[in-house]
Amino acid sequence: MHELFLNLDFVFMKNAIRIFAKALWLTLHLSFFGILFSILLGFLIALVQYYKLRFLTTITQAYIELSRNTPLLIQLFFLYYGLTQIGFKLSGYICALIGVVFLGGSYMAESFRAGLESVGKIQLESGRSLGLSEMQLVAFVVLPQSLMVSLPYIAANAIFLLKETSVVSAIALADVLYVTKDLIGSYYKTSETLLLLVLCYLVVLLPLSIVFSLLERHYKRFV
Repeated sequence: MHELFLNLDFVFMKNAIRIFAKALWLTLHLSFFGILFSILLGFLIALVQYYKLRFLTTITQAYIELSRNTPLLIQLFFLYYGLTQIGFKLSGYICALIGVVFLGGSYMAESFRAGLESVGKIQLESGRSLGLSEMQLVAFVVLPQSLMVSLPYIAANAIFLLKETSVVSAIALADVLYVTKDLIGSYYKTSETLLLLVLCYLVVLLPLSIVFSLLERHYKRFV
């Protein structure tokens, strides 16, 4: 290990940092909006299933099964290559964003559903007896309590989605994995490039894990 470290080309790594930084920004941008829209979509789907809104429940269940049982890579190929065959041409970034949200929404929905189902019916009935509307029940009774249960699952799914963005290189998006393959193919600096790739994900995922852990610890104080 010590010998490998000494043999690293630090000049190459220093020059490659700028390229990785640009690629990492794309990964972060895609991950941020992908996770944000996944959370919103997942919450709406969870509400539909929680309140059993007839026809919509069947649609959302079908969506969850389709999303969770098809790989993100296949979804991206369909969006980027398949849609062009019927006249729809989307940019690589938009295809990647739709793919991440399509996959993440189903996982987030299951996370929120677990939290919503943990809220006792007695509390809902008590809220209604006090004259609270359904929207007020969701905002002041259901959501605060369900979030305590859902937060660990949401955190795990957020980290999972961030790592899943690595496959967007398959549709020519210059994320960190795409840059890694490009640099290795051009300069044959495999160890140096892979080390930078690992550091990129570590720099992003470690703070994210710490933030979610602190949030979880904060909410557990109110349980």
